[in-house]
Amino acid sequence: MPTPSLEAKKAYCAKTRKSNYAASLRLEGFPSTPADAERPLPSREELLNIYSGKKA
Repeated sequence: MPTPSLEAKKAYCAKTRKSNYAASLRLEGFPSTPADAERPLPSREELLNIYSGKKA
């Protein structure tokens, strides 16, 4: 069996990370749907602007 490529490993990790994020939201009691795992996450800069009170 050939070893998976680096790109395949990265894709698997990204998919697993999003799935785990959606599952953790459900476990904490936040309303979530399976589509939440496919939603793109905001960038670091967007989050910093949101939480520091700056407007984009």
